[in-house]
Amino acid sequence: MLRAIQLIRFERFCKLLSSKQVALNFVKRINDRDVEGLVSLMSEDHKFIDGLGNEVQGKNDMRDGWTEYYKLFPNYHVEIETVLEGGETVALFGNASATFAGSGNVKDRMWKIPAAWRAIIKNDLVSEWQVYADNEPVWKIMGVKRY
Repeated sequence: MLRAIQLIRFERFCKLLSSKQVALNFVKRINDRDVEGLVSLMSEDHKFIDGLGNEVQGKNDMRDGWTEYYKLFPNYHVEIETVLEGGETVALFGNASATFAGSGNVKDRMWKIPAAWRAIIKNDLVSEWQVYADNEPVWKIMGVKRY
């Protein structure tokens, strides 16, 4: 009986590491701008939630979303400083940065903001990816007035 309990704990421990690794692999695909790689790590019912709470459901729509995002920000990069994990949930903290593809001085189109991400991992796939960030500096660079 004790052996069975130890085995269950070990399997949970391995799954926890797997969830973290799946989330970090997802970040690597983001940084590599590997849209097909991102899609391969998404569940069929994948849900993306942006910093404003807008949701996109389904990996096919996210394929289009990432493709368009990389057109706006061709060097988008996620820098992870801290990772916390618990069960299927992985929280990542760090910075996001990019250069807006618009016209003008390149230096004026660059941005870097603190950000956090929450990943829900199920069956070694990213079921949900949520971004927490203040995008106001990005909107400003893009010339978008939201208020």
